[in-house]
Amino acid sequence: MDMSKERETRKDIDQRRDRLLASLALTSGVGLALALPFALKAGAEFFLPLTAAIVIAIALVPFLEWMERRRIPSALAALVCLIAFLVVANTALVLIIVPATDWFRVLPERIGHIQANLSPLIDFYSQLQKFIDETLQMLASGPVAAAQTVAVEAPRSLLQLAATSAPAAIVQMMFAMLVIYFFLAGWSRLRRNAIQSRDSFNGAMAMAQVIQKLVEATSAYVLTISVINLCLGLSVAIALALIGMPSPLMWGGIVALLNFIPYFGPVLAAVLLGLGGLMVFDNIWMALAPAAVQIACHLVEANMITPLVLGRKLTMNPILILISLSFWGWVWGTPGALLAVPLLIIVQTVISAAGKPDIAGFLFEQGTLTAVPRRENLDNEDSGAEES
Repeated sequence: MDMSKERETRKDIDQRRDRLLASLALTSGVGLALALPFALKAGAEFFLPLTAAIVIAIALVPFLEWMERRRIPSALAALVCLIAFLVVANTALVLIIVPATDWFRVLPERIGHIQANLSPLIDFYSQLQKFIDETLQMLASGPVAAAQTVAVEAPRSLLQLAATSAPAAIVQMMFAMLVIYFFLAGWSRLRRNAIQSRDSFNGAMAMAQVIQKLVEATSAYVLTISVINLCLGLSVAIALALIGMPSPLMWGGIVALLNFIPYFGPVLAAVLLGLGGLMVFDNIWMALAPAAVQIACHLVEANMITPLVLGRKLTMNPILILISLSFWGWVWGTPGALLAVPLLIIVQTVISAAGKPDIAGFLFEQGTLTAVPRRENLDNEDSGAEES
């Protein structure tokens, strides 16, 4: 009787301890989840280049492993990957930024031309507004409130802000390149150590599967979407050149870059092309043709090419994409929106491989809120009591 009471007392104490640990873990997890976005936003100068560099490095891992299988040293293979990425990125930036600078410089001079193209729409809106105001004056005793105009500051302050932040941007870029290089150079050793650090064979196999799925899903999405967006940009550039739009390669590059941002990117690209068309062409319908070309190409890409190429493997819930876009866009702005989908793929891959009910159990190879050792001790005590 005394032994049974003692076991019940110890069992009750263990259950209370488990509930306390569970409540502490839950509270800590909720607090961390609430504080993490603000920490990422406040430390954007560190976390943004670090995250972007890791995503880019993961996307380059298949190229690195391809060279390593041909007995190229890891350090040299990582350097080749980094140089290849820098060549592609710098070529894209030169094709976009250099012509875009000229467009922004002549934008103030083209305001009158834009207003002239939009004059039919402005006149129609004015007549419609006048009709609405007169109708409301007839129906209501009070006057209709006049629309307020908001003065827009000159873009010189933005250029000055960019100029003052240039040194920090250079430091962040150098930091990101170093992270990419050292991540790739030590990838094989990092993966081997991560697998060998597991205490059990099942844990080692689970870690290997997670790493493999993570690399495959991320690199497949980034590389495939990059090729699709490049083809989309080239198609738009060729179509714009045929209708006489200046700097077609720049506009194609803008379309390709913004297409990395689902839903919002193509809309912004169409708006920019519409503005560019209003700056160049004299006819309102011809001015809207560049935006129409981009919309038509995007509809073909989004509804036919991308689903056919990606298939069902990388199909994601649109709600999750919107949440990821909103979250990372709020945390890091436009760069965060560009990283939203790759980060969503990484998180989904880890959760899917780790198991949704017990991520901590995957990380530590056993549940963190269970009392396995204590149950074993109780079983041993029971067996000892029976033997006695």
